[in-house]
Amino acid sequence: MADIKQITPENFGAVVNDSLPVLVDFWAPWCGPCRSLSPIVDEVADELAGKLAVAKCNVDDNQDLAMKYGVMSIPTLIVFKNGEEIDRSVGALPKARLQALLEKHL
Repeated sequence: MADIKQITPENFGAVVNDSLPVLVDFWAPWCGPCRSLSPIVDEVADELAGKLAVAKCNVDDNQDLAMKYGVMSIPTLIVFKNGEEIDRSVGALPKARLQALLEKHL
């Protein structure tokens, strides 16, 4: 099982500043599309373990981070590499589209 980190303002920089691509799932517990996307993110994290890191950021608990990265709708998936945003997807998406989004950065 992949090690999915929970993002806080204190650990955000350390988590995304990685030479591996890091997928950050910005979500909220009350968000239906977020809940449907979560198991897909978990599956992909397991399948790509060692090639990709995955983290989740609860926007209710981390509103400043959501604002800093322009997260206006959830779920928002942002891919970081070496601390820089390299890709983004807004809204729930099927597993095949998530895999395609990530594959180009591996």
